This record gives sequence, C-alpha cells and structure tokens, in this order.
Amino acid sequence: MLALIAIGLLAIKSATFQHPYASDNFNRQLFFSVLSLAVFFFIYFLPHRLIKLLAVPTYALTLFLLVLVLVVGKTTYGAKSWIVLGPIGFQPTELGKIGLIFMLAYWLSKPNVTLYKVKDFSISIAISVAPLLLILAQPDMGTALVYMIITLAILFWAGLDLFGLFTLISPPVIIFLYFFGTVPLLIGFVAIIAALFYFKKDLFTSITIFVINLASIFLFEFGIKLLRPHQQKRILSFLNPSADPLGSGYNAIQASVAVGSGGLLGKGYMHGSQTQLHFIPEQWTDFIFSVVGEEFGFIGAALAVVLFALIFFRLLKIASKSKDYFSSLTVIGILTTLVVHFFINVGMNIGLMPVIGIPLPFMSYGGTALIVNVAMIALAMNIHANNREHV
Repeated sequence: MLALIAIGLLAIKSATFQHPYASDNFNRQLFFSVLSLAVFFFIYFLPHRLIKLLAVPTYALTLFLLVLVLVVGKTTYGAKSWIVLGPIGFQPTELGKIGLIFMLAYWLSKPNVTLYKVKDFSISIAISVAPLLLILAQPDMGTALVYMIITLAILFWAGLDLFGLFTLISPPVIIFLYFFGTVPLLIGFVAIIAALFYFKKDLFTSITIFVINLASIFLFEFGIKLLRPHQQKRILSFLNPSADPLGSGYNAIQASVAVGSGGLLGKGYMHGSQTQLHFIPEQWTDFIFSVVGEEFGFIGAALAVVLFALIFFRLLKIASKSKDYFSSLTVIGILTTLVVHFFINVGMNIGLMPVIGIPLPFMSYGGTALIVNVAMIALAMNIHANNREHV
C-alpha cells in the first residue's frame, strides 16, 4: 500500500509539474497521504468488537450524507457529488462504500439470517438499493456500478447459490452485449436459455428469468434517455472512441497512446510527452496509470499491477481464514471495492473499459478516496491482527 501511494505521488508530481492550475496538487496529495496514515493507525488499533458496533451508525451516516449532497452538494462534471465546507470538500459516496460493506456484513452475519428466505434476501437487496438510488440521483453511474458489484460479491460470499448469482448478473451482461450488436446479443440469449436448462428450474421460473433479461434492454434504453448528453457520449464512445476523437473519445485515445508509447522501460520520469504537454485533461485523477505507463514503461506499470495483486491475494486469504462471519464479509467487501476500481481504471487507461470516472486506489489524486482506501486496508489488518479473538 505504501509503495502504491509513493508511485502515485511521483506520478501526480509529474502530471502537475508546471501545470497552469494544478501545480499545488502534489502538496495536497502529500498532506492527505500523511493524514491517511494517521487514520490508518487509529483504525488499526481500534478494539475489534467496536468495529461491528459502528456498522449501523456508519450506514445511517452514509444515507444522511447522500441525501444532504443532493440538497447542498456541488455539481462537478454533471454530477452533484461533492459537499464543500469552506476549503474542505469530500465525496459522501466514498465513505458510503464502507457504510454499505458494514451494513451488509452486519445484516448477513446476524443469527438465523439466510439468503434462502425471501424476507432476508429482500432486506439484503434493500440495504444496497437505498444508497444506490441516491447515487443514481446525482447521477454517478460509475460509483453506482461499484456499489452493485460490491453487493453481488458479498451476497455470493454469504452463500448465494449459482442460480441466484446468475439471476442477478445476467441482465447486466445482456445489456453489455447489446452494445455490440444483434449477433452478440442473440448469443447471449442462447447462453441464458442453455443456463436455464442446466439449472433445471420449473417453467414459470425459467420464463420469468428470460423475460426479465429481455425487459432489461428496454429499461436500459429508457435509462439512457435520462442521462445527461455527456454521460451518453461517454458510454457510446467506449465502443468507438475514434468516432469522436476530439470530444468524448479524446481522453481514452490519448491515455492509450501514452501507455503504449512508454515501451519496455518508459520515456523517463518527467519526460513523457503526453504527460508533460498535458494532452490528457486532469491526468492526475482517472488517468494516472497512463503517466506510469508512459514514463516508467511496461516495467513500471507491471510493478504497480503486481503490488495490487499482492494486496488482493492477501485480502482474499484474510477473508478465507477469518473465524468471524462479519469480519470475513467485511474483508470481501473491501477486496471487491479495490478490485473493481483497479480493473475499471486500468481498463479505462488502455481502452478496454468506458470512461466512467473511477479513480485508481492509492494512486489517483483525491483526498477522500485515499483516506477511505487506506482506512479499508486498516480495517482488514485490524481483523487479521485480532483473528485469534474471533468466535
């Protein structure tokens, strides 16, 4: 984690060097890095039993802040997602990730709660839907997607069977295939029919699942019309960035060029042409990985990927070995959050994912995200350190 923060600071320094309005961002990120370490040690030394007691209050605070931001929030890039108090601003959606993870883990770890009861399953979904709807109201589609995947991962770890997971995942997959034309969409529906035969459910259940997937396309079309024009362009430019090379596809194209031009060893620190000439607007946020790829090359980018992989495998090991169900679910939620951010952000930088405003953990500029990500690692390490006390 410290190594990734250090690489991020180096990349932010390079991306903002002699920038007309962002040259002070490195100093700010350095301050937040120090502050995040103070938060880390505070959480790491918290009594473990207190963590579970914080679940409901953290979730309640999340909902309150998500409502508050809709009322008094600052609009940035078409989304009302920031609460600004004088010189200080923060994003409630970042804290909300911990709130969602805590609340789902708290509910699913209660005695006699099982996903095979309709009531318990419905409450689990409602816990996720409440903040999700508030985030969609901002609107922030990228963060909403992260919340959905966090929910799916925790439910799966809590015992949701493959059919339940298939039921929840198949509509988003169909929507994704819809982007690529009729043939991939038909292949998707054939795969759904094959899966329904494999699960051997009754006819009514199978038809219902098929109709839900069919309806998801029409609901998606309706939802697209509710988005702002720039958000629609971002989604559509994912399939063909070159269709609007100076508009919605510009960042994706320039980031891919920067990463690809780095070669094996890179162009050298502060010598990347794309980075130093500021071809990518605000490269220090969502496109920080392209700075690493251009200036440190494949070796530098691979090092960052390996560091992330080490964190992911370590978190999975902690979740697997935890004797406490609440702790295990919490760590899985933390792991999922970091994995989703990593894959979407790196995918954005190399043209494999749409540009949806997802920062790279520990490396992208942003105080709120950095503090929350470090806090999540502290939670996982607290759980691991106190594993012998779990019952």
